[in-house]
Amino acid sequence: MNRPVLLLEAAGPESGHLARTAAASGHPVHTVTTPQALTGYSPALRGLLAGTLTTDLANPQQALADTVAYARRINAAAVLTTNEYLTPLAAHTCALLDLPGNDPVRAHAARDKAAMAAAFTTAGVTAPRTHTIATPAMLRTRFLRPGMRLPVIVKPADAAGSQGVTVLARLQDADTAWQTAHTAPGMYAGTAGRTVLLQQYIPGREYSVESFTQHGRTTHLAITTKTTTRGPHRVELAHTLPTQLPPAVEQAIHREVGKAVRAVGIRNGASHTEVIVTPTGRPYVIETAARIGAGHIGELLHHALGINPWTALLDIALGRPARLTPARRHHATAQFLTSPAAGRLTSVTGLPRPGPDTPLVRLRARLGDTVGPAHTNAGRLGSFIVVSPDARTTQARVAQLLHGIDVHVEPKPA
Repeated sequence: MNRPVLLLEAAGPESGHLARTAAASGHPVHTVTTPQALTGYSPALRGLLAGTLTTDLANPQQALADTVAYARRINAAAVLTTNEYLTPLAAHTCALLDLPGNDPVRAHAARDKAAMAAAFTTAGVTAPRTHTIATPAMLRTRFLRPGMRLPVIVKPADAAGSQGVTVLARLQDADTAWQTAHTAPGMYAGTAGRTVLLQQYIPGREYSVESFTQHGRTTHLAITTKTTTRGPHRVELAHTLPTQLPPAVEQAIHREVGKAVRAVGIRNGASHTEVIVTPTGRPYVIETAARIGAGHIGELLHHALGINPWTALLDIALGRPARLTPARRHHATAQFLTSPAAGRLTSVTGLPRPGPDTPLVRLRARLGDTVGPAHTNAGRLGSFIVVSPDARTTQARVAQLLHGIDVHVEPKPA
């Protein structure tokens, strides 16, 4: 039997894909999680696991000591994660075990956006100007003076999934924006002492770049077009890949993303980099994460390009050459569903049936749940994926399916 694989947190769609891939390859799958998260594991996930370590993931030193000891005890062949919050733990664990991983010295910069901004500046990455804001008063008096150009971005340094991010367009909303960032829920640690950032707003079109790095060499697999809501909270409504851009723009994006990946010490594994391209074609790197893109982006890579990202992640973690050459050139879109109003979800009708051109249909909200207009990615109700040989057909099919879906919400009494 193959040696075990240790997965830092097995919950979540991306982790589930990775766990099933490792198990199908003959590797016993172990996980590191918290006692609280373990209670939410499904029977299917529990049945997949060969062993579990529970530890305090909010305590980095304790978590590292426990994880390294457990990995040595099971003779783990690989340690990896799809959870952005745990990428520093993965990097330090791999370094201590002499396994393929990322630079432990710079791993913090791939997680903390303040450290990331500093790393980008040092590396010459084209990125928005970023400042640390200690208090709401500092936000108002130092930066938001009358006549200053708005909007700006206010966000927490340590969150993910659009949690706590505000596009601040009015001075009178500054206190609320700072408080939203400061109190945004984190996955493991509390919000005490949280760093709040003020970031330059870059107007333009938003994309992400999906990349894999092995032994320090990065391959950019696809550029993803991101469709988001407008207003103070930008929730991702759709992901589409691969995006075709003018060659000069694409080359500029890849050049900046390559610098960003190196700046935060990504040497072995996936990266997901958010980029905004201005109307003049200049790309700005907003942030990069040392993980595969969420929101079904791994599945889009699989369906559109014929690349199995879960196998590639496993191969990289095991030190084997990863297969990253596209096997086909289709187009795929992940479309997300949101609530039209606040209230109790009473019905969702017209969802498509899974089939060759709709390989995934998922409703994550349950009837009776309290729902509302999404302010973060976690507020989305469900999703479906459409695949076709060309972009125009894909978008037409997405529009047709969306037109047939009805989300009914019963308003709450005042």
